[in-house]
Amino acid sequence: MQHYISHFDGIDGLKKEDVPMPSPGPDQVLVQIRAISLNYRDTEDRVLSLFVPDHKTGQLTESALATSLGLPQQGVLATHRVFAEDALIEAPRHMSDEEACTLPIASVTAWMAINGTRPLGQNGGRGEYILLQGTGGVSIAGLQIAKASGAKVIITSSSDGKLARAKDLGADFGINYRETPEWANEVMEITNGHGADIILETGGSQTMDQSFACAAYGGLINYIGYTSRKTQASGEQKNVNLLTLSRSLTLKGFVNGPTDRFEELIKFEERHGIHPVICKVFPFSQARDAFKYLESGSHFGKVVIRV
Repeated sequence: MQHYISHFDGIDGLKKEDVPMPSPGPDQVLVQIRAISLNYRDTEDRVLSLFVPDHKTGQLTESALATSLGLPQQGVLATHRVFAEDALIEAPRHMSDEEACTLPIASVTAWMAINGTRPLGQNGGRGEYILLQGTGGVSIAGLQIAKASGAKVIITSSSDGKLARAKDLGADFGINYRETPEWANEVMEITNGHGADIILETGGSQTMDQSFACAAYGGLINYIGYTSRKTQASGEQKNVNLLTLSRSLTLKGFVNGPTDRFEELIKFEERHGIHPVICKVFPFSQARDAFKYLESGSHFGKVVIRV
């Protein structure tokens, strides 16, 4: 078999190796991997994995984090991989391998952002305003889930072309944040002063002020990523206590989601016939090119490696 390894020395440091085929132990399964999807954090120094096989239900625990794929456990950029039996979930029958491989991170993250605070089995979204930032994997998965749920979707991007594609997928409103840096005002205008009920905050410190400014009273801001910047610029200060208290907001950060929520998502996607949006597929031999393409920010939806 073959796999890629990294010594935390950047994309150019990815190396493909031939290694012996692993043997499954008790209650384990040897899986032939056919497709792998990439996520933005894969382009950076990994400090925390996104997929935790032992997270079965409820709140993520420290002990479950020890099973995280990618860190501390080996990742899945390989032709074969041994998994625990109970870490596997049947893929949706209507999806291709390339589509199904996008679900565990981007789609589960979007699902948790929209439904994670609701009781299991009581999906929401109908009539709510959901704000999505950018057109990467999580935001586009969120767009598909939100529209199937009956929500009104506002999406931001620096590209009018990407906004047009998002509207083709059902987005109700698009805002070009390059042309409208203070886009919170436009969100408030779109919602007639109500604000966004749920925000998928993927921009980081550069967009957080705008998210606070346009969140609905009692709204939810899901802190998911930091594509613009991880840390505040010198001199910047955010009084998060006052911002959340003044509008009774919930600011929530999360890694991903548990198994039962993943299964809930799959049933939803099967019921609505949702097909994840794949921007580009690279062969296994061109893994580094796939990561560089993702890092460039040119993608709309998901970048996938076919094994």
